[in-house]
Amino acid sequence: MIQRLLVANRGEIARRVFATCRRLGIETVAVHSDADAGLPYVAEADHAVRLPGDAPSDTYLRIDLVVEAARRSGADAVHPGYGFLSENAAFARAVIDAGLTWVGPPPDAIEAMGDKVRAKAIAERAGVPVLSAPDQPTGADLPLLVKASAGGGGRGMRVVRSLDRLDAEIDAARAEAESAFGDGTVFVEPYVEAGRHVEVQVMADASGALVLGSRDCSVQRRHQKVVEEAPAPGLPADTWDRMAEAADQLCVAIGYRGAGTVEFLYDAGADRFFFLEMNTRLQVEHPVTELHRGVDLVEMQLAVAEGRGLGELAEPRGGHAIEVRLYAEDAAYVPQSGRLVTFDLPADSELGPLDRAGVRVDSGFASGNDVSTFYDAMLAKVVAWAPTREQAIRMLVGALRRARIHGVTTNRDQLVEILTDPVFVAGEMTTTWLESRPISAESPSDSRPSVVAAALMLAAGDASRRTVQHGVPAAWRNVVSQPQRTTFEGHEPVEWWGTRDGFVVDGITVLEVSPTHARLEVDGVATETRGQWYADHPGAPREVWVDGPAVSVRLREVPRFTDPSDAVASGSLLAPMPGTVVSVKVAAGDDVTAGDVVLVLEAMKMQHTVTAPHDGTVTEIDVEPGAQVASGEVLAVVEEHA
Repeated sequence: MIQRLLVANRGEIARRVFATCRRLGIETVAVHSDADAGLPYVAEADHAVRLPGDAPSDTYLRIDLVVEAARRSGADAVHPGYGFLSENAAFARAVIDAGLTWVGPPPDAIEAMGDKVRAKAIAERAGVPVLSAPDQPTGADLPLLVKASAGGGGRGMRVVRSLDRLDAEIDAARAEAESAFGDGTVFVEPYVEAGRHVEVQVMADASGALVLGSRDCSVQRRHQKVVEEAPAPGLPADTWDRMAEAADQLCVAIGYRGAGTVEFLYDAGADRFFFLEMNTRLQVEHPVTELHRGVDLVEMQLAVAEGRGLGELAEPRGGHAIEVRLYAEDAAYVPQSGRLVTFDLPADSELGPLDRAGVRVDSGFASGNDVSTFYDAMLAKVVAWAPTREQAIRMLVGALRRARIHGVTTNRDQLVEILTDPVFVAGEMTTTWLESRPISAESPSDSRPSVVAAALMLAAGDASRRTVQHGVPAAWRNVVSQPQRTTFEGHEPVEWWGTRDGFVVDGITVLEVSPTHARLEVDGVATETRGQWYADHPGAPREVWVDGPAVSVRLREVPRFTDPSDAVASGSLLAPMPGTVVSVKVAAGDDVTAGDVVLVLEAMKMQHTVTAPHDGTVTEIDVEPGAQVASGEVLAVVEEHA
């Protein structure tokens, strides 16, 4: 029996495993980098061991340090979570060789499925349908997909629509795969444009494999999942039976044990499916299966590791569960970092199954935590379970709209748009649907009352901090000639007056205002908003976060006077996010054309290219490979040709 379990991971998955351990009476051990020392999972563990450093390669990917942490803390078992070393056969063997219980599949099974080329060959021999790649691709074979053999999470993956781009995309995929996984092996297969991503959750013990239902993970951007649900909507019963049988055949072929997911690409038009890969670990999206089936997959993993049976732990419940991944990223999917000043997600359950309809939150962060550039940009998973899919959608949308998230831009509003889109509501999404949708504007069309509320809350805050004349209304004048103006980037100025009776704004009735609250009436409808403002330092432009009933707006105040030192030269290329410079492709004096790659940044496990905005000459290169850059930092200057 396991007495003390070390989780070789971080954030929300570590918290998720700890929650089950607490319920079962198992002691817990956390490992943490320096950047993660203040995160909730570290404080929640019974014991914690520091892994010196910040980068994954110095901390969570160090097999020797993690095994030594287990020894020092007295752990008798190790759970790998997902990501990092979770699908590393060498790590599994090192844990077993150290005399510890490995809460995962056999190392040989991890190895067999870890190489996607080998995995496809095994699947094909087991009678599972696979996509066959052409030896010498022609135009008739397009589009093609380049994939990293050791990859995952969309890294090392490129879609090729023109044969003359094939070699370049293979090189790019190799470079990203080498950086992310230490293995630059890639392969090419046909790309199914309008397919659906359908998964089969399996849990195997010595008596065989249990198939625990389907998941649909088709809502993706850049090949990374954004929304997942169980069961997969609209999947024909006979197709599901064939998928389940294929997953079972694969488990038998490799002698599988523990939790795993067999992923398929489903072509709904032709009602056919193809094997993509098998993930030999717990999936990020495992909560939707837990809520749909009424099981605890972590408890089942522990039972398998201890040699116990699974029958009594796998009674199905039914209903429908939907999960969204809340990321620190902007509307263009660019990762963000910084301090989560407020992080409040309404939930009926934290990190565990629900026994009734409701919302569960699996989060790795809390208010006041820093989101670093060293790791994935996911902040939390928000999951709703209800008797029907329609009810689950409505509950999940309501929870997201009530959330208060300040300090870091997130994809919360985009998630609400996705969940309420008629295509998603009808269950007709494909793997290419999300990226074919237009990116929503930064400023929603109904944000005007929120902008007004922000201006008035700032004014009320300024008045509340006065040390004299407390009884005088904000911005009050004996003779009113002109209104006060507050301007936020990207918005029309807000004009308002401060009177003895309060604030006055044309077209809006101001019912109540405080530094953190506003109640406004527009066309006879009163709306409550809450807000907070922040500044990096005294005198810096203030940012205001306004939460209304249907929209959350982040606003940056435009100062009345601009400091000339803040101006940058025309043609300056600014860092879109904090990160590390991977490579510089040009030198000062080089001529470039619009779209040419100037340099490559790496942030939050992804590589991002910075390109020339126009034809011109590179007059400055201000960084070199390996340099750490801040968001907005000048990287280079491309002077436009006269």
